[in-house]
Parts: sequence; C-alpha cells; structure tokens
Amino acid sequence: MYDWVVLWEWVEIAARWTHVITAIAWIGSSFYFIALDLGLRRTPSLPPLAHGEEWQVHGGGFYHIQKYLVAPEMLPEHLTWFKWESYATWLSGFAMLVLVYYLGAEMFLIDPQVMELQVWQAVAISLASLVFGWLAYTMLCRIFVDANQTALMLALFAVLVAMSWFYTQVFSGRAALLHLGAFTATIMSANVFMVIMPNQRIVVADLKAGRVPDAKYGKIAKQRSTHNNYLTLPVLFLMLSNHYPLIFATEYNWIIASLVFLMGVTIRHWFNTHHARKGNPHWTWGVTVILFLVIAWLSTAPMRLHPAEASLTGPAMRYADAAGFDEVVGIVQGRCSMCHAAEPGWEGLHWPPKGVVLETPTQIAHEARRIYLQAGLSHAMPPANLSYMEPEERARIVAWFRGG
Repeated sequence: MYDWVVLWEWVEIAARWTHVITAIAWIGSSFYFIALDLGLRRTPSLPPLAHGEEWQVHGGGFYHIQKYLVAPEMLPEHLTWFKWESYATWLSGFAMLVLVYYLGAEMFLIDPQVMELQVWQAVAISLASLVFGWLAYTMLCRIFVDANQTALMLALFAVLVAMSWFYTQVFSGRAALLHLGAFTATIMSANVFMVIMPNQRIVVADLKAGRVPDAKYGKIAKQRSTHNNYLTLPVLFLMLSNHYPLIFATEYNWIIASLVFLMGVTIRHWFNTHHARKGNPHWTWGVTVILFLVIAWLSTAPMRLHPAEASLTGPAMRYADAAGFDEVVGIVQGRCSMCHAAEPGWEGLHWPPKGVVLETPTQIAHEARRIYLQAGLSHAMPPANLSYMEPEERARIVAWFRGG
C-alpha cells in the first residue's frame, strides 16, 4: 500500500506548483498591462475613439498596440479575455490553505499560547475573515468613490494594519502572516471576478446591441486593476514569509507585515512612474531600503517560538504511544536538537530553523510528520548529514511513524 503521507505530500506539491504557475501568469499579465497602459502615447495617426498606442519589440518581432478607452465602434471577431489566471491563482491558493492550514490546523494554524481554539473555530474565523475583507474593501470603494484615490488607499491600509494585528491575536505567527496574504489576495481576485469582468461584459453586450458603452465601467475596472497592481508585491512577500521565522515568529510580526505594504507601494510607484515616462523617482528606493532596515531591526525582538507543550491530543498522542517512540526521541535529541532548540547549540545559529523546536518528547511527537519526511524517508535532515544520522536510525524513524 502506497504511503499515505507520501501521497499527501505530493498532493500538496501539485497544488503549490499549480499555485506558483498560475500566480506567475496572473502577475505577469497584470504588470505588463499596467506598464503598457502607462506608456501609451497619443499620436495624430490614431483611429477614431482610440486613446493611445505603443510600439514594442520582443522575440525578433514588432508589436503595434492600440487602446480604446471605452470601446471600438465594432466588436472585434477575436477578443482575448484575461481572467482565468486570476481565478486559478485564487482557487489553487485556497486549495493550499485547506491542505496545509485547515487539515493541519493543530500544527500550523492553531497556537494554544496565542488563543485556545478548536479546529472548527479556527477554520470558521479564517473563512469569515476572507469574506469580511472583500466586504470591507467594497464598502470603502463606495464611500470614497468620488474622493481622492490616495484617501481610499490610506483607508485600505488602515484595514490591513488592523487585520495584521487581529490575525496575530488568534493564529500562530506562521498562519497569521499567510492569512494576511490570503486576505489581500482574495480582494484582488474578487476585484477581477466581481467588478472588472462584469464591467467588461456590460461593454461587450452594449457593442453587440449597437449601443455606445458607458465610460464609467472602464473607469471603475481601471481603478480596481490599479489597486491590484499596488497590492501584488506585499502578497508575494507574505506568501513567502512562512519560510522565515525572522518574519513570522517575532514579537512585532504584525508591524513587519504592515510595513511590507508600504514597501510594495514605494517599489510600484517607481515602476509606474518610470513606465509613464514621468521620470525616475529614485527616492522611492531610499524609502524602501529604510523600511526594510526597520523591518530587519524589528525582527530582532524576542522570537515567539512557542514549544507545543500544552497537551498531547489527536495524531500527536498516537505517535507518542507508538512503539519505538522512546528510541526515536533519543535519536532526534542526539542528531537534531543541537539546532532545533529554543537556544541552538550549533555555532552560527541564533534561532531554530523554520521555528521548529525538538527538545522534548512532546515537541517531537507534534512534529512527527516532518521528522518522518525530512529525516526518515528523505535525507533532507540533518543538512549534509552533519550530525551523522545512521541509516538504521532513519529506518527506526520510519517504523515508528508508520506504527503510529
């Protein structure tokens, strides 16, 4: 019988790979069209109703692109829609959220020292927060519909800061920052699904019916697309944050996450200004570096590495009771705990890799699946086998896990 843990690992790999592929496609097309839109020029040779044009060269050929601010007089025979990149990115990301954080809630989502939650409660909070994000953002867009867009972005930033703090009060640090990224990505994808695409369909329907489309639909869609443009880089940072304890496991992780949004704005401001041929505001890179240094400084605060000592329940209890557990505890403490300790004994390490602490039997039982995959089935740990784990010891880890 095929090892279910291995099978499940490959399901996660497939979902993650799909998520990365679709995200590259969505971000690539989004950045391209923003740059194209900002670089359009008005020339005397433009056809009627055209807003601007751009000549580009790529792959040995020249491209002549024209944009109609509302729509051309007639609907073209072939029209390419850019939507599935966004939908597939969100769906595959949500699949990852379910596979890793919902089904692995006791390990990745819930931290008893942050808040005592049942699995169903943590999942309910997660889902409700994603829905709340879209509703709050939509309400802000309606309130500030006629206001300066900077005011809208400041209001959205206030919501993001509040959510940064909220998530760190209910979830583990790793899950908190990941959820802030999912919260923002949900807004971005919902912009495409709920606003941009419906507005474009209205314009297409008007063209087919011989009516002149209302310019407001394109204006609203452009606004939401611009918001997505400024939110993309922070989302990428937050999605990668779970690999780095200096980001998610620090006392001020919610402030770090908040400042990341400001870095996203400064970086995109430079690119957007450059693409619009309005200069090169190099000061934005100086501000970005300062923000990054502040984040690095904040990360040196006491790390929130909570050893899983509250209780042994569910899968952890099974592994603690499985045959050979005492022997595995000795193996892990002898081969792994010099690094995976609250205060690592390995020279040059100042915190446990990935925030994983393996000093006590309880901690080792909670990390059974990781130990099995990293040191049992594979030779990923110890790195370069620096602590000389023997093949027989790896075999004992495998036998213990499968017995649990």
